[in-house]
Amino acid sequence: MNIVVVEDESIVAKDIQVCLKNLGYEVVGVYSRGEDIVEQAPNLNPDLIMMDIMLKGELSGIEAAAEIRKTLDIPVIFLTAYTDRDTVNKAKETEPFGYIIKPFKEIDIQTAIEIALYKHRKELAVKKERDFYYNLVDKQDSSDVMFVKANHRLVKIRYEDIFYIEALKDYVVINVLERRYTIHSTMKDIERKMPEKDFVRVHRSFIVRLDKIKEIDHSNVVLENEKKVVPVGGSYKDLLQEKLNLI
Repeated sequence: MNIVVVEDESIVAKDIQVCLKNLGYEVVGVYSRGEDIVEQAPNLNPDLIMMDIMLKGELSGIEAAAEIRKTLDIPVIFLTAYTDRDTVNKAKETEPFGYIIKPFKEIDIQTAIEIALYKHRKELAVKKERDFYYNLVDKQDSSDVMFVKANHRLVKIRYEDIFYIEALKDYVVINVLERRYTIHSTMKDIERKMPEKDFVRVHRSFIVRLDKIKEIDHSNVVLENEKKVVPVGGSYKDLLQEKLNLI
């Protein structure tokens, strides 16, 4: 099992390497800057990255993790001495597989790694099963619909019928008028499957269909018919404004 450590405090980085070696893992790289791991991750392709949130250089650990997730499916565990809500919320947007709070013990590292690898294996299994079902679907009208597995059946959902999609831990809930479909997936995967011109992510936990938006009130989006109020995250406001036809 190959692991990369990204930590700008040399003593802490050394302690982590010793712990990982004791646990039977191989450290294939140690970096102190986010830019370096973003550049080297494709070449190393490790099984897991342990990354400090606060790093030297231009990129924080959160920003580096976000860049890596754009092209690579590598689980990331954050190391941090910061537990304030703002830092945690920013970290959540990169969908990490775990957190380790400093100072830590060897058992903390072992537990975090085992949980992260288990979650990652489950995600890969779910993706494989979902892709298998998608391949069974007739693609003649796939540009207008998506298929989800519900009650051991494949159910066709038209994109135009979707109001919003909500994240609930390891699941997402697709909300259409008077129906909800809960599927095992991540917001990142669902976001990739949604037509970009019709949908926008407004919060780490919400994706909405643009033509279902009735009004925007302060930091909330109000949807038609259901009158659902969806919060707009601070880091998503610019993207929402770009998608809206503002006058």
